[in-house]
Amino acid sequence: MNYSTLEAALGLTAPWKVTEDRFSVEEKRLDITIDFEPGSTFTCPECGAEGAKAHDTQERTWRHLNFFQHETYLHARVPRVECPQGCGIKTVELPWTRSRSGFTALFEALIMIIMPVAVIAAMVGEHDTRIWRVLHHHVEEARREADFSEVRRVGMDETASRRGHNYISFFFDLDEKRLLYGAEGRDQGTVSAFAVDLSAHGGDPDQVSQVCCDMWPAYIKGVNASFPNAEITFDRFHIMKIMNQAVDEVRRQEAKTTDVLKKTRYLWLKNPYNLTAKQRRKMDSLTSHNLKTARAYQIRLTLQEFFEQPDREVGETFLKRWYFWATHSRLEPIIQAAKTIKRHWDGVLNWFDSLISTGLLEGFNSLIQAAKARARGYRTNRNLITMAYLIAGKLKYNLPT
Repeated sequence: MNYSTLEAALGLTAPWKVTEDRFSVEEKRLDITIDFEPGSTFTCPECGAEGAKAHDTQERTWRHLNFFQHETYLHARVPRVECPQGCGIKTVELPWTRSRSGFTALFEALIMIIMPVAVIAAMVGEHDTRIWRVLHHHVEEARREADFSEVRRVGMDETASRRGHNYISFFFDLDEKRLLYGAEGRDQGTVSAFAVDLSAHGGDPDQVSQVCCDMWPAYIKGVNASFPNAEITFDRFHIMKIMNQAVDEVRRQEAKTTDVLKKTRYLWLKNPYNLTAKQRRKMDSLTSHNLKTARAYQIRLTLQEFFEQPDREVGETFLKRWYFWATHSRLEPIIQAAKTIKRHWDGVLNWFDSLISTGLLEGFNSLIQAAKARARGYRTNRNLITMAYLIAGKLKYNLPT
């Protein structure tokens, strides 16, 4: 029987050929048998020497792309060859799959372009752990080839992998807007591990000139230890987060003595231009009550103007006046937030030199959270990190087309 069409579709070349196909409507399955010509020789997978003869064979099966709604499997005798150059007995490389994979290359390519994993698993009738193995392999292979030699400005942030204090740290190239590294934890060792990974991909920690992060002490220690020439810019989003938390704490304390603050939490976390018409009317009605929360809110709004100052000198003058106001507000949460900013004064002012923030990471975190919601969570941190590379790594995958 002539199987030239099937061989062309599978991309087979000599000495490989299709020898049999079995199609079952009842089982909704197509099985294709592949074999090599008798007397064929192969290339040694170790040294590339040609003329290696088959020593023995082992029957193997691979899942292939569906034939319409029918599952398709490839079967073949995989030869082990004896290298003529003395490498020993090795299993040959096959054109339709990679070593130790139970899927064809085209099937793995399909997996790489469809999300989420649970949907793929249900669609092709495979357990999702097998799908994750494919994703891990291709992401790790692509990362080996990644070039970080031009990385100069880095942003770092963490996300909670699950409820509680189980964190994953992500490190970004702020110029190329790509994820460089993800790892469990958010301590100094996590930053050191990133520096090692950066070097392994052709980067130089000594050439990193700017790092943007929050005020987490472990990050600061890690940057100072592993990136000695980098200036730290404390991220504006986290600075404002500190103030938002302070305003909310003032509100919570004051709500114990007044009913007008009930159900107003999110009102004080918004900027005036983001308020709905209903929220604006509510805010206007609260101004007549001489609330401590309203004073805290105005201090928070004023701090935002710091980032709009024309240069570092003017910005520092502005920040000094704001600091005096905040620390004399008689609002303890606001005072503590201002003192936190004071302890990180230079890193806050570095905004005017670097003009960098982790806004990119905040957007990336939103994508991760959305992916987690669609997948109803990831069972392991490794899965979550792999998904992060797929979403934001800008990696180049060697996949068949």
